Amino acid sequence: MDRKFARITLDPDFQISRIDKRIYGSFVEHLGRAVYGGVYQPGHPSADEEGFRKDVLDLVREIGVPIVRYPGGNFVSNYFWEDGVGPVAERPRRLELAWRSTETNEVGVNEFARWAKKAGTDLMMAVNLGTRGIDAACNLLEYCNHPSGTKYSDMRVAHGVKEPHNIKTWCLGNEMDGPWQVGHKTAREYGRLADETAKALRQIDPSIELVACGSSNTGMPSYPQWEASVLEEAYDSVDYISLHTYYGNPDNDTRNFLARSDDMDYFIRTVTSTCDFVKAKKRAKKNIMLSFDEWNVWFHSNESDNDAMANRPWSVAPHLLEDRYTFEDALLVGLMLITLMKHSDRVRMACLAQLVNVIAPIMTEENGPAWKQTIYYPYLHASKYGRGIALNPALRSSRHDTKDFSGVTDVESVAVWNDEKEEITVFAVNRDLEESIVLETDLRGFPGYVLQEHIVLEHEEFKAANSPAAQAVSPKIATDRDQREGDILKSRLSPASWNVIRLGKA
Repeated sequence: MDRKFARITLDPDFQISRIDKRIYGSFVEHLGRAVYGGVYQPGHPSADEEGFRKDVLDLVREIGVPIVRYPGGNFVSNYFWEDGVGPVAERPRRLELAWRSTETNEVGVNEFARWAKKAGTDLMMAVNLGTRGIDAACNLLEYCNHPSGTKYSDMRVAHGVKEPHNIKTWCLGNEMDGPWQVGHKTAREYGRLADETAKALRQIDPSIELVACGSSNTGMPSYPQWEASVLEEAYDSVDYISLHTYYGNPDNDTRNFLARSDDMDYFIRTVTSTCDFVKAKKRAKKNIMLSFDEWNVWFHSNESDNDAMANRPWSVAPHLLEDRYTFEDALLVGLMLITLMKHSDRVRMACLAQLVNVIAPIMTEENGPAWKQTIYYPYLHASKYGRGIALNPALRSSRHDTKDFSGVTDVESVAVWNDEKEEITVFAVNRDLEESIVLETDLRGFPGYVLQEHIVLEHEEFKAANSPAAQAVSPKIATDRDQREGDILKSRLSPASWNVIRLGKA
């Protein structure tokens, strides 16, 4: 037996769950240049008649983003949604407390709903439970979803939007466990407010799904008691609890960095267990599902962000959180996507945070093009080919230890069976930085399936990054890396690589 090895077995009976396409969602917050200069920039050569950048829309549609969380994020906890509706010339400018910027309110719920329609995506709307509460949330839902004949639905009609937006997914605040949050609350305070808000919202529209705030990350001192306390108050009224996490590599330890998806796996398993503990205590029948509605790599811009907010506050659309992603960042994003697929039985929604300019796969030049960061590609591949049934591949792999993690698999992998198209996609990351590893895939459970293509993202430099001028890190079709021996497909995974192995019926 080779020292380094990886084997998976694919069988249609080894099912995790049918994947909810919303796990490939994203997030747009009124933060930095995400909205102004990102999705919306009147006067740009690519702008349409409403000021939306068509080059950005093209890239969002290419990914196939199914749902976008809006308008925050920390921003939502001091947001007055009424400021962003009605005649644009009459909308007030406000001090935005989360990111110490000035919000012009040129884009609000109606404009963003029109953008979402053009992008082919649904909205996940967040309500302010920081400085506001039940009444403002109910008014916003009435404005968005009630047909007409009431104060706020008729206000929407008067604003030129006759048909309701019919938004079905609503977040009850944002990161209320965090002391950085405007209106930060204890778990019991928040749980009671979330429960009462949820009950009121369902009176207006019983068809909506509701997401309660979970822990902002696993390092929070209240985690995971926060989830238990919130759900003890709101279990019967909500459908999801949220998870947020970001990872970085400030110590420049790539092996340890690429193991951080194991922490994400632990986070999901712990929150799932906590939800089920409360379910047992309450003798409940339903399961609380998970919405991992903020996740990404985020650390490159921290120092400059802190300087901008401290020393140059109240700018309009300042350059904030504009991380320039590297090849190794793309590998971790791929690993995190694999982790989400592996938990698709409970993680039904997830949002890569964020979509444009702010810790984003898509960047824009103010007087130039939109372009793809390194992390764009694994996100694109997962959304495009990760639709169908997630299979447990019964992975066996050699392992290694890192500074913070033990027993890290050299190869991490999941498979998705698109039963309608009769296609299988194996997603695999070789986390070994120096050696190629042959992934052996047992296909006895899928007779007649043959290799269609092997897409690979690889680079000699872990710190290689893309720019508007050059896509230094981009995928290619691998050749001469796959060999079929009976029912076994042997695929060579190069060191530190993201692999998308696609199979279909002959």
